[in-house]
Amino acid sequence: MHVVHAFSWPVGALYAPLDPGPLDSLAHDAAQHARSIVPDVEVTHSVMIGGAVSVLAAESRAADLLVVGRRGSGGFVGMLLGSTAVSLAAHSHCPVLVVRDEPNRDGPVVVAVDGSAEGEGAIEFAFAEAALRDTEILAVHAWLPDHVPPGTGVESAERLLAQAVAGRRERYPDVEVRQEVLSGEPREVLIDASKDARMLVVGARGRGGFTGMLLGSVSQAMLHHAHCPVAVVRRRN
Repeated sequence: MHVVHAFSWPVGALYAPLDPGPLDSLAHDAAQHARSIVPDVEVTHSVMIGGAVSVLAAESRAADLLVVGRRGSGGFVGMLLGSTAVSLAAHSHCPVLVVRDEPNRDGPVVVAVDGSAEGEGAIEFAFAEAALRDTEILAVHAWLPDHVPPGTGVESAERLLAQAVAGRRERYPDVEVRQEVLSGEPREVLIDASKDARMLVVGARGRGGFTGMLLGSVSQAMLHHAHCPVAVVRRRN
């Protein structure tokens, strides 16, 4: 584990002396706290000059997982989470875990399955996390009857869900998997499923150059409104 504290140089302080002591103490104390929780894990820390997003995005190139907390406040959607977490979920080179409300320690790892290439990475990540945490997976597919071709029944959605998780059962034989096809709008279905979850895992399906477009509407909604920590998994660049 590597604990990073990023700070931007104050405006007008280009030549002013800066005491790094308090900043290093902040990172050191965070690392010490981590060691007290997981004494068998090697923990390092560093203080870096730069904006939080640029520093952590660069760090993510060599990381397996980037973990950030919830910093937002207020009534605007963008303020509910904080711009750092949203931007990192869109631009990180590895999966991003945003820790917000206290998770259900006995709950499953919930993974959103939509049949996309991005969703494949989310499924793999969810199985690995469930195995690590010795818990089950709840694989959820949101089905909208009004948005499928005429004559298409729920059986097609059930088949998609079963095929998505089938290949992982051999690699993770000890992970119990539940599958649920739920009728409803994906955002509402997943927010409801997150109420009893230990973690919610989604893929990033966005396109384009803007942060919101890079994430996709479902991923953004989960970051802002899910009731448990949310992992956003996108393809490595």
